[in-house]
Amino acid sequence: MNVSTFSALAEPNRLDIVELLRDGPLPVGEIADRLQLGQPQTSKHLRVLNEAGLVEVQPVANKRIYKLRAQPFQELDDWLETFRRMWEEKFDNLEAYLRQLQEQDHRGGDKE
Repeated sequence: MNVSTFSALAEPNRLDIVELLRDGPLPVGEIADRLQLGQPQTSKHLRVLNEAGLVEVQPVANKRIYKLRAQPFQELDDWLETFRRMWEEKFDNLEAYLRQLQEQDHRGGDKE
């Protein structure tokens, strides 16, 4: 897992850009318009995302079209999977414990 991925996504405007690009490639101007950011500010954020490997740029005529790269997000998902497994195991243990408590309460209630 690359730390630059987290660093790039930590800034709210960059995270908004990534979420916007999830629906498909867009030119800089449209990203800026949709997020109500200035074009220079948007370009700066896109440069950081590009340097982190999260987006790639494709020049088309006089426009620069940005799209997400799948690989860093797959790496992030793979890294998060280790935590998912850990939490699922903990939740399974909690569920078993709660079931055991319910059974004890049920048996205790029968005696009264």
